[in-house]
This record gives sequence, structure tokens and C-alpha cells, in this order.
Amino acid sequence: MKKEKWMIGAAVGAGIAGVAYALWPKGKIPKSAIVQPFDKRKYMGMWYEIARLPNRIEKNLKNLTEEYSLNEDGSIRVITRAYNFEKNKPVEAEGKAKFKGPETRGKLEVAYYLPIYLDYNVLDIDEDYHYALVSGNSLDYLWFLSRENSIPDDIKTRFLAKAVSLGFNTGELEWM
Repeated sequence: MKKEKWMIGAAVGAGIAGVAYALWPKGKIPKSAIVQPFDKRKYMGMWYEIARLPNRIEKNLKNLTEEYSLNEDGSIRVITRAYNFEKNKPVEAEGKAKFKGPETRGKLEVAYYLPIYLDYNVLDIDEDYHYALVSGNSLDYLWFLSRENSIPDDIKTRFLAKAVSLGFNTGELEWM
């Protein structure tokens, strides 16, 4: 019985270590790259995913949207909806975002499964808050977001240039 418990403990420990390694940042986002000033009220509402770097979190998902709204405590409610084409069904997840530092800076963290928060950095945004370039804490996660199902060429070019300057491999982007 002792041997079985030890083996189970070792397996759980190895699993946790594997997940931690997979999520551990491979290259940091410089603080200077994060949007400031940032207006959280203008950011609220519906966003459509236009492009993303492939990642495990969104594997087999398409038509992804995120809807942001303010909670009474100042945090942000996040509703993510998508279609899982492998399972042939819609999926939805509710999360919570909060600022890491001042609310005038686009550095947040979001959790869908508390208490595990992941970084959410707004790297670029147009002045009308129609298009946003967002990343995680590393060069492994990058998204192009829009208030509609498309993005103008000038914004696409601007976001690509910014992403390349930060070290992202934009050749791997998946365009929705």
C-alpha cells in the first residue's frame, strides 16, 4: 500500500511539473511594450479573435469571441465563446480579469479556473479601441482582436510590425 501511494504521489508531482513547464514563459514581454495609457471602460464589450499563435488552450476552437464587462468590485468579467470543431459543439467559459498594477496600464491577469491567473498584456490598441494586439507573458501567446470579424490592412501591418519587433514568430499565426 505504501508503494502505491508513493507511486501515485510521484505521478501527480510529475504531472504538475509538466504543466508548469508547458506554461512557463519562454521569453518575457518587456514592460515598455504594454499600452499606457489604457482605458478599461473603452475596452469593455465584444471582441473577435482575428489571429493567434497556436496554443493548447484554444486547440480545435474557431469563431472565438470574448466579451468583457465590469464587475462591481472593479474586476472584469470575461465570457469566452467558441466552436469546438472536433467535438462539433459550442463551448463557453467564464473568467475574471484584474489589473496587475495601475488600471491605466494594459497589464492584466485572467483566470478561468481560480486561482490560476495567466498574464494578459495589451501591446497595441487603436485610439478608438476597435483593434487590439494582446499577448500572454511570453512569446508563445499572441492574439489579434477586433470589434468585428475582420481587421483593416493598415492595422494588420502595424500589429505585425509590433509583434516582430518584440520577437514573436508571426509566420506561425493562424488567421481566423
